Amino acid sequence: MGLDFTVVPAYFDVLLLGTAWTIAIMICAGLLSFFGGIFFAVIALYGHWVIRLPFRLFAWLFMGTPLLLQLFLIYFGLIEIGIDLPAFVAGVIGLGLHFAVYNSELIQASILAVDKGQYEGARTLGLSRGQTLRRIVIPQAVRAVVPPMGNNMIALLKDSALVSVIGVAELTLAAQQAISRTYRPFEFYIAAAACYYVVNLCLEAGLRRLERRIAASR
Repeated sequence: MGLDFTVVPAYFDVLLLGTAWTIAIMICAGLLSFFGGIFFAVIALYGHWVIRLPFRLFAWLFMGTPLLLQLFLIYFGLIEIGIDLPAFVAGVIGLGLHFAVYNSELIQASILAVDKGQYEGARTLGLSRGQTLRRIVIPQAVRAVVPPMGNNMIALLKDSALVSVIGVAELTLAAQQAISRTYRPFEFYIAAAACYYVVNLCLEAGLRRLERRIAASR
């Protein structure tokens, strides 16, 4: 049986809907990973040891176990203790927390690299430690780690395919649904790969533009 890409246009709406869900997951999980990374970095560096120790365990769990297992634990495991999350929410939380831990490592290193004179100058102006972090240190630290955090966003986009296993109808699952009706796996996996590639190109273009704007503002 030869290739027949003429079957793809009939399921174009299915693939587009799957692509839309993929983009929604990427945006929501990306925001969670960004703000979660900042929050985790501040806890790791400045939190009380009573808070830091559980966070270290939490970070070890998310860095030392597969993302797929984490999604299963959040979606299927939390039901055992009475927390029944929709598949989309579970996927966003799983992806967001997973990459938040990695973003946290980047932000911690960037915070520590900020010139100590910045802290002294802020104290001279009467700013508290919290105000110094919020207004001076963290903005500088975040700007410095935009490129590596952008790489994490690209990885997040690719790993978003894993949420298909918990029933989120993103691009990969949409392609599988089309395959189950047409028995044309190669054609639809190629079509899904093309959609991922286009989204990835748009994301990379947006990140490059953001990097240029940040560089120009320094």
